[in-house]
Amino acid sequence: MLNLSAKNIRLNSSATNKEEVIHLVAAELVANGNVAAGYETGMLARETQTSTFLGNGIAIPHGTLDTRHLVQETGVQIFQLPQGVEWGEGNIAHVVIGIAAKSDEHLALLRQLTSVLSDEDAAATLAKTQNLDEFIAVLSGKKNLPSLSEELVSLNVESSSLITLSAINAGKLQERGYVSQAFISDVVTSQALNLGNNLFVNDSAKGNEANGVAVARNTQGQTLITVAQTDNSLESVLAPLLKAEVRSQFVTATPAQIVALLKGEEVSAPQQNVAAGNQVIGTFTVRNENGLHARPSAVLVQTAKAFNSQITVENLDRQTPPASAKSAMKVVALGASLGHRLRFVAEGDDAEQAIEALQKAFVDGLGESVSFVPSVEDTIERAAVQAPAPAAQETIPTVAENQKEATFVIKNEHGLHARPSAVLVNEVKKFAAKIEVQNVDKNSPLVSAKSLMKIVALGVTKGTTLRFVATGDDAEAALAAIGAAIEAGLGE
Repeated sequence: MLNLSAKNIRLNSSATNKEEVIHLVAAELVANGNVAAGYETGMLARETQTSTFLGNGIAIPHGTLDTRHLVQETGVQIFQLPQGVEWGEGNIAHVVIGIAAKSDEHLALLRQLTSVLSDEDAAATLAKTQNLDEFIAVLSGKKNLPSLSEELVSLNVESSSLITLSAINAGKLQERGYVSQAFISDVVTSQALNLGNNLFVNDSAKGNEANGVAVARNTQGQTLITVAQTDNSLESVLAPLLKAEVRSQFVTATPAQIVALLKGEEVSAPQQNVAAGNQVIGTFTVRNENGLHARPSAVLVQTAKAFNSQITVENLDRQTPPASAKSAMKVVALGASLGHRLRFVAEGDDAEQAIEALQKAFVDGLGESVSFVPSVEDTIERAAVQAPAPAAQETIPTVAENQKEATFVIKNEHGLHARPSAVLVNEVKKFAAKIEVQNVDKNSPLVSAKSLMKIVALGVTKGTTLRFVATGDDAEAALAAIGAAIEAGLGE
């Protein structure tokens, strides 16, 4: 992780040209003990090979392989330039992040940086803020975490296991600061709630640090939504999921469409005939010893930009969401190391030519000399539509002898919407007993009655019968309190 402080950040700086900025950055890296003298030469040489401008006003100058031996300690030096500096080809840099890294540590740094800097609002804040704490918070990805983001969507997972999908979602949430390890440990062992239409949801009461929703979908169309929440503001996300016509769209939706669906927005019907001859998929192995750092990434992007087709890429080893292969920032953010498998999807009239050109670029080393021989051959194939796998049939758990159970009828005129659901959950949380609830009318599986998300997802209307099962020393008292709260109208 980045170690950011006033020691390696210079706000409100100025310079007349790119070379002057690199000189300033290199001098600070030397002063802070990150590199030895002479590293600046490598940084300037790197710019002659390929520009280190990423987009959104961000540049990331760093040394060449020939000067890597001068790196003493991995780190960064950052200069904010509110007036901007020309970085070549008309690009203006407002934030310059000089990187010193040993081995392929730079890939982890680049991946962390680009996941933040791909956000235009974050980049704009970094360019103008004069508040050091705000600058550090934004660059660390700790401020204004979006609850819904395409970065939290993983598609085409090659696994039929909900546990795998859950681990992918939880891992992404943790990586971006939404949850702690306690969330991961709990959520991967809990049973996901089947909403129907091959769509599942899960959450945990442990380790929630920010509101966020992660989505993972496997190649059979099975989709898992994992929710991290610190308050009740995500209730609106669940409401659309109660509609079958919305759930059915998750099977083929793009990351952008998935985010829109979770926002309750209407999206155009997904294309069903994606294999109509204009979509081609290529899966290639990274052969570059130091992964896709700036230079090979630039060659990859230039190759993709030569074609009209829309081209996306995802890192199968890191389970990243599809990103534009024509964006240097998005390609660097893949964090692709030697041996990683990247999956390209090209759609358009020249899709096949584009994928073939990308394969040749990989084989040729993306502008570098390579000798690595992949253990798995590269593949090129036309997409084929797969029918979604039928939703697994879940059985209703039976009640053990040491459990207590009770059924209650909901009398609220508008059912269990946000307010009465919250009152119910707060009442249940007063007790140590494990308490689960089932919508008897819909024959739903038992779910935790201490999860607001799962209560809302039950789709309870006026007259619905709920079955509560409580296990623990205070089980009987808990059921009595639940019954009293329901009889009193749950706050209404």
